[in-house]
Amino acid sequence: MTAHYLRPIALAESPQSEHGAAVRLAGGLVFACRFAVIARTGGKVVSREVYGARDLEAALPGLPDEIAAQWADLQRTTAPLACGARTIRLDQPQVMGILNVTPDSFSDGGEFLDKPDVAQAHGAAMLEAGAAIVDIGGESTRPGAPGVWEGDELKRVIPVVERLSAMGAAISVDTRRAAVMEAALAVGAHLFNDVSALRHDPRSLELAARSGAPVVLMHAPGEGEDLHANAAYADPVLDVFDWLRARRDEALAAGIARDRIILDPGLGFGKSLAGNLALLNALPLFHALGQPLLVGASRKRMIGALSGEAPAGQRLGGSIALAVKALDSGVQLLRVHDVAETVQALRVWRGLRDAALTDFAQLPL
Repeated sequence: MTAHYLRPIALAESPQSEHGAAVRLAGGLVFACRFAVIARTGGKVVSREVYGARDLEAALPGLPDEIAAQWADLQRTTAPLACGARTIRLDQPQVMGILNVTPDSFSDGGEFLDKPDVAQAHGAAMLEAGAAIVDIGGESTRPGAPGVWEGDELKRVIPVVERLSAMGAAISVDTRRAAVMEAALAVGAHLFNDVSALRHDPRSLELAARSGAPVVLMHAPGEGEDLHANAAYADPVLDVFDWLRARRDEALAAGIARDRIILDPGLGFGKSLAGNLALLNALPLFHALGQPLLVGASRKRMIGALSGEAPAGQRLGGSIALAVKALDSGVQLLRVHDVAETVQALRVWRGLRDAALTDFAQLPL
């Protein structure tokens, strides 16, 4: 069986810079003007053809139906997220602040554990700095981290959700367990961020569908406790694309509405440095799945690997570089530790995009 993929391979500052021959990715602020149509059989790429935007549109009737569907999904406008009283627009990028209430997370483990007042203050500071969503997690999923008993996770997460909910925050809960999702939803959480893509707990799919809450489905090759296991790829980019497409379709079949599904390529989860870099360079491809994208590269090991093994607390520069890479690719949600710095980078990036879109000196069309 042959699979087909539509990958944007050249981005434009604005439609007018390409005399109108560029398409808006996901209804956002990024435009693509050249595309590769890729065919893969048995895990191997067997053909790759390059088109400009107008040429591709003209060629669609003779191309596989998959390509026509992906062409439409690339341009699919992303609906806003309803998070209680807050509406999070996804036609522009947003920042999700990380709040780990764990003893062993790779970057900030222990800093907020069993300190709900301190965690609340940190969450409030992230919101004040410009985070649209606070993502609260009670279990480390770094390589080699032990599993957490459900009762301990509830004890860590729920008091913080309650406090931030009382402040009116938009809250995501980073968990693999349906009981934690259900309890967090009851005290004011709005979104489930599941690194197992709703595979770990057999109740999760049904709960997500019934609740109507938005869900983040993240790619990870492993199952059970070790999400980093079984990391073998014929092509990390296309394999992750296929996996996320299949998981999206399973979520849809379970009754989760399409506008409630967010996809995450899972940087650092069972990927080599080369695999992570390939995924980052290929991020525009994932818009062909027709869902908003979340990227979490903040302070990750790959930054240390590229910068003299800098420890987690000294990876701000690399984190910002990867955040801007994601912004340039049209990613809607950035999951980060350093909210104020990332928001500043985003606002400067947005200024550049707005200037490009209003610069008509590049015309005439």
